[in-house]
Amino acid sequence: MSAKHAAVAPQPPHPVAELEATAPSALEHDETHAEVSLTDVDLAGQHAGGVTFESVELRRVDLSGSRLEQLSLRDATLTGCNLANLNARAAGFTRVVIEASRLTGTVLLEASLSDVTFRGCRIDLASFAHSRLTRVTFEDCILRQADFLGAFLDSVRLDGCELVEADLRDARVRRCEPRRCALDDLQGVERLRGFAMPWADIVEQAGLWASALGISVLEDDHP
Repeated sequence: MSAKHAAVAPQPPHPVAELEATAPSALEHDETHAEVSLTDVDLAGQHAGGVTFESVELRRVDLSGSRLEQLSLRDATLTGCNLANLNARAAGFTRVVIEASRLTGTVLLEASLSDVTFRGCRIDLASFAHSRLTRVTFEDCILRQADFLGAFLDSVRLDGCELVEADLRDARVRRCEPRRCALDDLQGVERLRGFAMPWADIVEQAGLWASALGISVLEDDHP
């Protein structure tokens, strides 16, 4: 593939010289947590809008079941965190790495994700509907039944991911690259028109293309 049409890799978070270990007991509306390192902090079930985490490292932080609309993550690294059923509608993620974390049922509806890497994460049943993903990479992630309905994907790379029953209907894609991905029962297969795939992956998914085009398979009637 020419460089002109290849996906662009995400930029990493900007480094911070020193982080303070200050853990909030609760999240408040429109507050900012900057240049902090949080480890083993339970913030499950929080309700707050406009919360910002900037230049932070979060390790094993539990935000599950929280409602954090317009959540902002900038220059952030999240490791081993629990974001299951987090509702972060209209969130903004910029230069973020999320690894070995759980995002089952996470709602990132109408969100903006730029220069984001998900690595070794469980993101099944999550929703990126009507969101904009730019320079986003998913590595070894479970995206089973993930929802990209009406999303705009530009330079999105998926490597070794499970996209079984994921929904790409009405999505718009540009310079996107799935590699070694399971695409069984994918909805909105025609939206893969903007994807580039290795030839071996294309051949392996022949049944998916045949089903999408309505091609029937003939039985071999030769003796």
